[in-house]
Amino acid sequence: MAFVVAVAQRKGGVGKSTLAANLAAAFAGLGERVALLDTDPQKTLSHWHAARGKAGSRASVLDFEAPAGWRVPATCDKLRRSHDIVLLDTPPHDDTDARIAIRAADLVLVPLQPSPADLWATGATLDLAKAEKRPVAVALNRVPAQGKLAGEVAEALREKGLRLIDAPIGNRSGFATAFAAGLGVTEAAPRSLAADEVRALALALRSLAPR
Repeated sequence: MAFVVAVAQRKGGVGKSTLAANLAAAFAGLGERVALLDTDPQKTLSHWHAARGKAGSRASVLDFEAPAGWRVPATCDKLRRSHDIVLLDTPPHDDTDARIAIRAADLVLVPLQPSPADLWATGATLDLAKAEKRPVAVALNRVPAQGKLAGEVAEALREKGLRLIDAPIGNRSGFATAFAAGLGVTEAAPRSLAADEVRALALALRSLAPR
């Protein structure tokens, strides 16, 4: 049975879709049977997947669907039986659709840029996951190469009793370059630091799957 992860963040601009795509590509590269679902009306991942069709042999095999609304739970139930990992990119602002996607997941992965404003804005996502009785894990994303802010935000998360995955993702241009080509960074630049970071996050995330 698949491990279903909803990548959710009510605040826009945190790299949610890019992270979901990169995790899907990383999991596929690790030999997992992966499905990626775009439930966000902005359809960022749908555009990424369309570009992926031109990437040739560099693109690992993964399944992609873009269900909407009440079709999401049925799609997840179907994919659970045939895949190892199902990743959902969720809507940032639509309460109803975000709630449905989170309800269908085993875990809510919350990308968080290391800033006080982003930390404060995460409350709405945490409240939604709590209302649906879904466990949450936070991943620091777009972490700057220097400065103490990431450490301070990490400590604030721990003080709140939140699970922080110890596999931060740096603020690296390789992510945007790979995404524009319909690839994950593990496919476009497999020996890069960015690729190492995504693989580390994927492995850490996999360890959280229900036994």
